Amino acid sequence: MVSGKDKLNRRSLLRNMMVAAGLSAVPRQLFSETVRVPPSSPQSSAGTQSGIESFNIEVPESDLQVLGRRLGELRWPKPAPGEAWSYGTDRQYLEELMSYWRSGYDWRLHEANLNQYSHFKTTIEGQALHFIHQKGKGENSFPLLMTHGWPGTIWELLPVINLLADPVMFEADEFDSFDVVVPSIPGFGFSGEPLEGTDVIRTAELWVELMDRLGYSRFGAYGSDWGMLVTRHLGARFPNRLVGVATPGTPPRERRAPQTDEEREYEERSQRWSIDETGYSHIQGTKPQTLSYGLIDSPVGLAGWVTEKLRSWSDCGGDIERRFSKDQILTLISIYWHTQTIDTSVRFYYENGSGSSRGRTMPGPSMVPEAHFEFLGMAERSRPPRSLFGADADDVAMWSVHNRGGHFPGIEEPELLAQDLRDFFRPLRVASRA
Repeated sequence: MVSGKDKLNRRSLLRNMMVAAGLSAVPRQLFSETVRVPPSSPQSSAGTQSGIESFNIEVPESDLQVLGRRLGELRWPKPAPGEAWSYGTDRQYLEELMSYWRSGYDWRLHEANLNQYSHFKTTIEGQALHFIHQKGKGENSFPLLMTHGWPGTIWELLPVINLLADPVMFEADEFDSFDVVVPSIPGFGFSGEPLEGTDVIRTAELWVELMDRLGYSRFGAYGSDWGMLVTRHLGARFPNRLVGVATPGTPPRERRAPQTDEEREYEERSQRWSIDETGYSHIQGTKPQTLSYGLIDSPVGLAGWVTEKLRSWSDCGGDIERRFSKDQILTLISIYWHTQTIDTSVRFYYENGSGSSRGRTMPGPSMVPEAHFEFLGMAERSRPPRSLFGADADDVAMWSVHNRGGHFPGIEEPELLAQDLRDFFRPLRVASRA
């Protein structure tokens, strides 16, 4: 529990910092002051430090041949009754997707596309980490650390990387270029198996060490899903390193019973969503190993598990390919299949106490400017009434609202996300060099 005095101190600190950064009110912002940060140089000679090696994705041809054989020997469950997707992933759609994976999808093409980014590996305190480090094209590019969630991996952030690193190519201002750092959470994709106990707090600590190795003394951070909690822990625990943090969604709010019809209607929608859509979290948070046997061994089991989440959590109106092409879907699934990390990725839920009585450690209040970007393309996830937010919401530096996009804004709405990040960090990067 945060005391009233602590809240006042935090609010006073944030206001002073915001004023120094020069943020001014704009129509879509609720509050517009920000942080003054100590003089420092965020620039880096990244990629030259000892312990960091360049990395190229290259799946052995033998692995592709084995996958091809496995895709030709799939066993299918009986068709479910009722409407398509009502019992989970629709068999007809999944059969179509698996047929394309076997005979139409070209991993080598997408592997080459992945390798267009600058990949590296390093080991920090026994944990093998993979990360993309895309240097900005601007003269004074600013470091931005971006953390993915589940099941997105780095895949969900790929479309926004070049928008941020090379804004001029996309008719934006060179001043807004970023050095973009996108690590794979331990146990996800191209990072190694996580050590026991690696949760969002430990991940935040690893990220600070990674940024040290890259030579960045001050940086900004963005994260979605699990990456949101990692990012909020960064803002709460490392205010001397962070100039600001940004996440999708609304500012945190104090939980209380609804008091108006509008609030009650919102709570009812949220409860329905929790009942219908969070069963996966309870399984992954309590018995991930039992689930993993099926996911790690069966390409169709893996595809069914991931595809259902892409459809349920995106702004697709029930038509998954309105948002994601088969090639995009299969690239994400292939990353998990070829790295054999779906098991360690779902384990992250257990380590964070999701779906169990162990509870999870939530971040404290941010001690740096924070931004929240809402993507409201899913009717089931409409925004909470403003009355549910107390005075603390007035302390956020930026709160933007978009009427499209869902759980994966980096790949669903990369242009909107990139512009929000440019707007939020523009005054902060100036203050960090003052």
